[in-house]
Amino acid sequence: MDTDAETDQARFEPADPDHQIGIDLGLKHFAILSDGTKIENPRFLRRAEKKLKKAQRELSRKQKGSRNRAKARLKLARTHAAVADARREFHHQLSTQLIRENQTIGVEDLAVRALARTRMAKRVHDAGWSPFVTMLEYKAQRYGRTLIKIGRFVPTSQTCHVCDRIDGPKPLHIREWTCPGCHTVHDRDINSAINVKKAAGLGGHSLCSAGKATAPVVAHRSETGSHGLPDVARVA
Repeated sequence: MDTDAETDQARFEPADPDHQIGIDLGLKHFAILSDGTKIENPRFLRRAEKKLKKAQRELSRKQKGSRNRAKARLKLARTHAAVADARREFHHQLSTQLIRENQTIGVEDLAVRALARTRMAKRVHDAGWSPFVTMLEYKAQRYGRTLIKIGRFVPTSQTCHVCDRIDGPKPLHIREWTCPGCHTVHDRDINSAINVKKAAGLGGHSLCSAGKATAPVVAHRSETGSHGLPDVARVA
């Protein structure tokens, strides 16, 4: 259902300029915000694995070219579509919430293709970081927010956000660490999110600002409204 410009303006009135957030995307938690908020990863594909395997087994048992095989293929396709739809709805709801509540958002430009070639490939695809960031981008453009991507090589997980000491890479199982410089105990993910915010030039001096991937994207006020948005976006 279409909405008019006035309705959208009421939903997305200008946010407080002080409302700025950094986002660290992950696998255990889908998103960690610089204010300490952690958003669980729904893992839609993992939750549907048993149903998908059962549908795949049923398909493999059907005779090629038969009507039963066609029915089994359709059942499998519908199960995959249900997973994709649930993931898309989650991305829309979260991106809309973040855009509504914050005037400026910093996010890391992740090397998704490289990660998809590792043993974490299934989990990376299940999270769907790329479509989520794409939603943040076009919603920021549409509703007069600013989205800043920082370079993927900025050491957000290695740097103490208090004293800016770089302590080197750490294995993924290390979830907390103590800075040897200022002795601050860090939650790995929250520290990364704060460093994403700093690298974007928000809430303090910029951390390795030269590593920014893109310039801020600010929408024109005339773009406010749902006209021109893909139909799928209107569920948000």
